[in-house]
Parts: sequence; C-alpha cells; structure tokens
Amino acid sequence: MSGFLEGLRCSECIDWGEKRNTIASIAAGVLFFTGWWIIIDAAVIYPTMKDFNHSYHACGVIATIAFLMINAVSNGQVRGDSYSEGCLGQTGARIWLFIGFMLAFGSLIASMWILFGGYVAKEKAIVYPGIAVFFQNAFIFFGGLVFKFGRTEDLWQ
Repeated sequence: MSGFLEGLRCSECIDWGEKRNTIASIAAGVLFFTGWWIIIDAAVIYPTMKDFNHSYHACGVIATIAFLMINAVSNGQVRGDSYSEGCLGQTGARIWLFIGFMLAFGSLIASMWILFGGYVAKEKAIVYPGIAVFFQNAFIFFGGLVFKFGRTEDLWQ
C-alpha cells in the first residue's frame, strides 16, 4: 500500500514524489470529514432515540481514537530505525499500533453489527441511520489507512 501513488498510470506526467504526502493527507482528511458528515446528517434527520439510538456514536468516537493512535507512531518507530528510547521502545510502538488497529477493526465490525442487527434484521422501515453508522466507520478506517500508508517518511528529512 505504500507504493499506491507510484502505481497510477499518470506517474510520468506528474511528479508524485514531492506531492505524495500532500495528496495522501488531503485524501485522508476528506475521508475522515465525509465519515463524520454522514453521521451528523443522520443525527440531524433522525433526532429521536426511536429512529436512531445516539449511543451508536460510540463507534465513531472509537474509530477516531484509533485513527489518532495508528498515526501517532511513525513507520520508523515500528521498524526500530528511529526510536530506541522511552518506556518500551520499539515494542511499545508496535503494541500501540496493534491496539490502534484492533480498535479500528473493532469499530468497523461493531458498525456492521449495528447496521445488520439493529436495522436490517429487525426489518425497520428506516435503515439510513444504520447505513450512516457503517459508512462513518468505513470512511474513518480507510482515511486512517491512507494517512498511515499513503505518506512517505523520506520526504520529512
């Protein structure tokens, strides 16, 4: 996934090297914003607890925390190239990243459970809040992946 932008067909006409971090950051920001925009839209359209249980916002909050945890450590810290001090060093960075990915996958799976268990299986007339919860978490998850693996650390020096 790290070489995502190099694999595009127009790599000869555009120099992705210097713009890679900018493009990946903007794309991740747009995905993150779109996820929260969708859930805010659902909360505004369905303000009652009968149509949309507002405790379902917890999935999006956990996905946001996971987004921050995943991107708090650099790839160099995980590999052990640039991080040797601290309370746990490279092992601590790997544990932190693993917990972040567990939270991200957990919130995505929980949003699927909310969609299918809370709306589809119960055959409710209104399904949009469940779809909104799922898409919020999917957009935040993919935004975190783009922000983590779409950028390169070589341009930081």
